[in-house]
Amino acid sequence: MKTIEEMKSFPAARKNYRPEKVEKLSEEQMKWFRDAKFGMFIHWGVYSMLGKGEWVLMNEHLDVRKYETLKDDFLAENFDAEQWAKNAKAAGMKYMVLTTRHHDGFCLFDSKCSDFTAMKGAAHRDFVKEYVEACRKEGMKVGFYYSPLDWRFPGYFMPDLYWESAEALKKQCHDQLMELMSNYGKIDLLWFDGEWLALGGMDWNGERGWYRKDDWQTSEYMRVNYFWESEKLINEIRQLQPDIMINNRGGWEGDFHVRERRIDGMRTDKPWDSNDCIADSWGYIPGRPVLPLRQLIQNLVSIAVRDGNYLLNIGPDGTGKMDEEQVERLRQAGEWLSKYGETLYGLRGGPVIADRWGGTTYRDNIVYVHILEWEKDQITFEIPGNTMEKWEVISGGKAELTEENGTFSISVPIPERDSIDTILKLTFAEPIVWEGCKGRENDVYGLADGLKEE
Repeated sequence: MKTIEEMKSFPAARKNYRPEKVEKLSEEQMKWFRDAKFGMFIHWGVYSMLGKGEWVLMNEHLDVRKYETLKDDFLAENFDAEQWAKNAKAAGMKYMVLTTRHHDGFCLFDSKCSDFTAMKGAAHRDFVKEYVEACRKEGMKVGFYYSPLDWRFPGYFMPDLYWESAEALKKQCHDQLMELMSNYGKIDLLWFDGEWLALGGMDWNGERGWYRKDDWQTSEYMRVNYFWESEKLINEIRQLQPDIMINNRGGWEGDFHVRERRIDGMRTDKPWDSNDCIADSWGYIPGRPVLPLRQLIQNLVSIAVRDGNYLLNIGPDGTGKMDEEQVERLRQAGEWLSKYGETLYGLRGGPVIADRWGGTTYRDNIVYVHILEWEKDQITFEIPGNTMEKWEVISGGKAELTEENGTFSISVPIPERDSIDTILKLTFAEPIVWEGCKGRENDVYGLADGLKEE
């Protein structure tokens, strides 16, 4: 007769796993990402028809089998991938990331591993194929979002009890990623989301019923690279897509780090993105207020001066149509970038450590100063060891600038300050030399067991 310990498959997977070594991409391979600064995130699926966001299956406790029948009503009659890509281009974005499959399990691509796909539903279309073609036509880098987890599998919620189901979930993840990496040509970026199991850890008692454990952030269900065999999976992906950039939310530390709905501090030692919503929801919810242009631009600039990228989400409705007010805001952002994009694209954050007032971007011997908030009437910072040859106000208006031994002071009369971003260009005699700054991430999500940022 088997012992209790012999019947615990999930802990055994953790105990026996030996992760493979995964090489990060080189700085040269990731240069396009650092140069791009601004990308479009798109959450879209059958959940968009219900208008309650991408977590509606979970939040509303829907019947999984009835939810799956939504594919039979998913005609997506207004889906136009070329228009999506044109909207991104008009906004000044350089890459796009589409939810090929979210946590509900619905595939926007032609997967042979599932019947819950757009190809096997009313639309009978491979939307990922159309999306990839549209990105390439408009010169956009191609990104795929993929969630390893799937709420339709009992093994996700209780891998200990439903180990066979959990193994089937794992196989689906592997096989679908191989499809995505094999069937659509060169893919530039893979954005994982959902390495955890059981919502990070669930438990039950008579008083509370089912609940999320208080220690879920550090539970055995949270960082489960040993379950997914993440490092092995990444290496298989790289065999098919050698240059693909991969984030830190698939059980491996990643080529780049994700800061979800926050900006945080400056970091130059590892690429990162800050992802957020243009209308306060990932999946479509009608009537949500659209991000004001000033806030949108200030978010972008605040991220860029900290050396990150801004991945801004759009949630089209169930027909595939993007909200007109959101599209108009994107166009306005593109107009601003057509004037001031030279101060962001292709530059790095620094050499001044970003602060509440703003920060700087630089390349070679040029430094752009971005002043977003005037908490004081004078902005002071240091750029030592170089000689400034000239300066000018890029955003219009008048300014006063003084420099003494590498300490710079800038004053701008209130009527001359730009309402969004007061920008000055400083030209130095020699290229800027700066060692950068390291960052440390304190995320709940996204680092494999034992992997820590230096």
